[in-house]
Amino acid sequence: MSHTLRPPAPGTVIAVDGTSGSGKSSTSRGVARRLGLRYLDTGAMFRAMTWWLLREGVDVHDPAEVAARCGEPTIASGTDPEAPTITVDGTDVGVEIRSDAVNAAVSPVSAVPEVRSRLLDLQRSVIGRETRTGGIVVEGRDIGSVVVPDAPVKVYLSADPEARAVRRAAEAGGADLAATQESLLARDRIDSGRATAPLVMADGAVHIDTTPYSLDEVIDLVVELAEQAQARA
Repeated sequence: MSHTLRPPAPGTVIAVDGTSGSGKSSTSRGVARRLGLRYLDTGAMFRAMTWWLLREGVDVHDPAEVAARCGEPTIASGTDPEAPTITVDGTDVGVEIRSDAVNAAVSPVSAVPEVRSRLLDLQRSVIGRETRTGGIVVEGRDIGSVVVPDAPVKVYLSADPEARAVRRAAEAGGADLAATQESLLARDRIDSGRATAPLVMADGAVHIDTTPYSLDEVIDLVVELAEQAQARA
């Protein structure tokens, strides 16, 4: 397998979707580093919005209240795969958006159509900026289906629930496995069942079950897909 790609052509977008705990972030950042691309974590944008709403005392289970306030914060995403950043009104919230409170609230916030519309505009703005001179790896749950449906490379990552729980619990410093697995499955049900931009495998996406693979092996597989797409271009 060759990994000596020529520099990606301007306009390159690699869309990485999938379930929580399937390795989207680590894979996406690894692919971006390997190919010299930028990186966008759209999930962090939803978490940043959720963090702001919680801080403002908004009832995140009231879609009308969330819709009325979601246009207020200024959310900005840094796209360096070595050190991606997320800020709200100029304040770095990279640590705060991983809190238990945000974990518990991000699904209902993400299901509000006005939130998705606001952040879709931001996501497309970032992607458009970065693809004018190079390319970007974008991860989320509706990238290939909604955000960039014409992306030349679309990947859908999944993994066995137990494997996902082990990975996520390790990230959380040894959280309870059973509780972690149930939390992941609950998030899947919400994401797959929401009316606006549900979690689906996009048309033309390549499905990779990451369960039996190491991170480097998954990165290799996605890089190979990028290489094949570039050869066809």
